[in-house]
Amino acid sequence: MSEPRVPDPVSVLVVEDDDTIRRAVQLALERYGYRVDVAADGLGGLEAFRTGGHDLLILDVMLPELDGIGLCCRIREESLVPVLMMSARGDALDVVAGLEAGADDYVVKPVDTAVLVARIRALLRRATFEPSQSPPPPEDPGHVLVFGDLSVDTLGMEVRRAGEPVPLTPTELRLLLEFAAAPGSVLDRRRLLREVWDYGWEGDTRVVDLCVLRLRKKIGSGRIETVRGFGYKLVRG
Repeated sequence: MSEPRVPDPVSVLVVEDDDTIRRAVQLALERYGYRVDVAADGLGGLEAFRTGGHDLLILDVMLPELDGIGLCCRIREESLVPVLMMSARGDALDVVAGLEAGADDYVVKPVDTAVLVARIRALLRRATFEPSQSPPPPEDPGHVLVFGDLSVDTLGMEVRRAGEPVPLTPTELRLLLEFAAAPGSVLDRRRLLREVWDYGWEGDTRVVDLCVLRLRKKIGSGRIETVRGFGYKLVRG
């Protein structure tokens, strides 16, 4: 009888130009069992990403050669891998730019190790999300939800618009599934932070707003409606 296969360690790429911070993050993540590769500038990070097959990327905003925003944009042209941005100041413009570029979440430096690991675990759970229910019989179409020209296959984890596949990041897909589970119902930002981003603490609601903005661009601007002072809802028709 063969020995059970030991899962490969999760591979993380850290792109950070500050030697002290880069080394501290690397050592902290390695203590938690992650396999960590590092790069000191944006172009080096892009090369490492293209050759490394990483499960998750951590990108500093301010990088030489190619900044973190530009690097995230380049990565999103090629991959839906989870991306966590690091900002030195938590500056609103840095945060917004990073999320608009396609990042899934962000942390502010100096980074608390426990918070960083919690964010990584939440991102990885979203990236490997699978429905818990058993597949229905082939003749049962109940797992395919249709909203106008948008269809959401909740088992196959596929989204189509007018019949064409829509590439969504894991976070965008989780967000859409949350809306699709309650069409027409208003979901407030705190609930979405808890259910989609897996935050057990108060998070920055800009993360929700920017992800909704990205999702709208992919599935149609009128599909998710803003209810001012409350949150968002998925339009049924």
